[in-house]
Amino acid sequence: MVPNKKDVIRLLEKIALYMELKGDHPFKIQAFRKAAKVLEMDDRSLEEIDQLTELPGIGKGIAMLINEFITTGHSSILEKLQEEIPKELVYLLQIPGLGAKTIAKLHQELGIQTLDELKRACVEGRIRKIKGFGEKTERNILQGIEQFNKKTFRIPLAQMLPIAKWVEDRLSDMKGIETFFRAGSLRRLKETLKDLDFVIATNHPKYVREQILQFPNIKDRINAGDSKITCKFSFDFDVSVDFRIVSPDSYPTTLHHFTGSKDHNVRMRQIAKARKEKISEYGVENTETGDFFTFRNEKDFFAHFGLPFIPPELREDGSEIDKVEELPDLVSEGDIKGDLHMHSNWSDGVHTVSEMVEACRRRGYSYVAITDHSQFLKIANGLTKDRIRRQLELVRKLNDQYSDITILAGIELDILPDGSLDLDEDILQELDVVIASIHSAFHQSERQILKRLKTAFENPYVNIIAHPTGRIIGRRKGYSVDIEKLFQLAKETNTALEINANPKRLDLKPEYVKIGKEMGVKFVINTDAHSKESLANMEIGVKFARKAWLNKQMVLNTMDTDQLLHFFKQKKEGKSDSFT
Repeated sequence: MVPNKKDVIRLLEKIALYMELKGDHPFKIQAFRKAAKVLEMDDRSLEEIDQLTELPGIGKGIAMLINEFITTGHSSILEKLQEEIPKELVYLLQIPGLGAKTIAKLHQELGIQTLDELKRACVEGRIRKIKGFGEKTERNILQGIEQFNKKTFRIPLAQMLPIAKWVEDRLSDMKGIETFFRAGSLRRLKETLKDLDFVIATNHPKYVREQILQFPNIKDRINAGDSKITCKFSFDFDVSVDFRIVSPDSYPTTLHHFTGSKDHNVRMRQIAKARKEKISEYGVENTETGDFFTFRNEKDFFAHFGLPFIPPELREDGSEIDKVEELPDLVSEGDIKGDLHMHSNWSDGVHTVSEMVEACRRRGYSYVAITDHSQFLKIANGLTKDRIRRQLELVRKLNDQYSDITILAGIELDILPDGSLDLDEDILQELDVVIASIHSAFHQSERQILKRLKTAFENPYVNIIAHPTGRIIGRRKGYSVDIEKLFQLAKETNTALEINANPKRLDLKPEYVKIGKEMGVKFVINTDAHSKESLANMEIGVKFARKAWLNKQMVLNTMDTDQLLHFFKQKKEGKSDSFT
């Protein structure tokens, strides 16, 4: 199977990661990361690029490496790095808050390469003696180890999605498959996953089985039966993948069964039992007559029981079956009329403002907000007042070019550790939309954090609070915040709270959104995209919002352009407004 462009990008990023673990020169590491970004920015496939070296940032060495990978499916440089770097060091990357650069330093200075060695070095106070480290670093590492040990080895969704796509790319290229789809926790969009599940429909099960067992990266073949294959794949971490192989007739009920959840399936079996029927993964049997039913799709399966199609993300505790009348009002991706949080190459994004706008036009949006970082985040090349005004001019010119989309000039405004905002009102009032967020001093008390947030909420120019708890799934819990007080401030000030669609964040959690929904808080679903490709995360964000049974009337970016601008204007004028 010939590697595609995404495979090449992943290879370059992986080499950069391993180089960082090895402690290579930052320039070399950055060269591979830049090459990966350049390829990601280019819309062409590998076949359409005549000379890789024509792309900025890709020299002869990296071009040769890419060609070797395309030709052979292997990379001698990556394989050499994998031989040089102890596997235990890669394993340590799973500890929340511990990055490759820190791990490399610990390995070089103290010879640490296992989890036990790392914990012992913290307990003995040896890490604080390394230049640039300290007691706080030791405490943070110990907290990360404790958090890691509490996990039942569930892997964050963001880390599993590329592997799922890798599997799907290979299944798509296989012969003999009628159709296939992801199942299990991945299909229900859980924020952490234990493994991956796929259901495959085929009339040639043995042929399909043989091809799966020849996939690259297989570390162990745990089960190789006729209808179920379980393989452990080795990437930066080990992942177990289940493949269920069934006939096309059985596929819809098998897909439903292995999507779960367990509680949803139990409830469906109870409904069937009351009708003197029995659900299996192969179909539905009438226990009195012996009649056996199969279905064209899951929609027909649910219709057989007098139910509308229940989307996978809602199939959790069985109570969803009692709320099916609410389904038509739930927010859907088709309701979204714009994305109000994204970054361009003016700060830490990959693409230009024009490229982000064009990508949003292709998605059929009515509006888009460009919200690069403000000046406090120097590491993200945050915008000063002067640069903001220059970007404003660019946005005005672009708006003159388009009649089908409105470009909103915005900023992601930092809420500073001392409680002040990163920019004065004289510049904020010139912008169409202001998103405020916390990126620093996460250690502060709940009281201090709430005080910082209150400053942003009460500012007449702040429209949205982004990623409101600051979490990064599996790596950072976020800051301490009183959720009910957060929602109360949002309601009182007519400020929307973001549901961040980045799979690394998915902030706010559905259980929090449910509380806000009851309190009448307004939400906005944003991607926080740093590239054109990341705009596709809107699908994930919407599904995550649906987990909280959020209806479209409560989501800001289901409004049309005039309604949205009116809503923003109301806050500036100190008025309250509703979704009408």
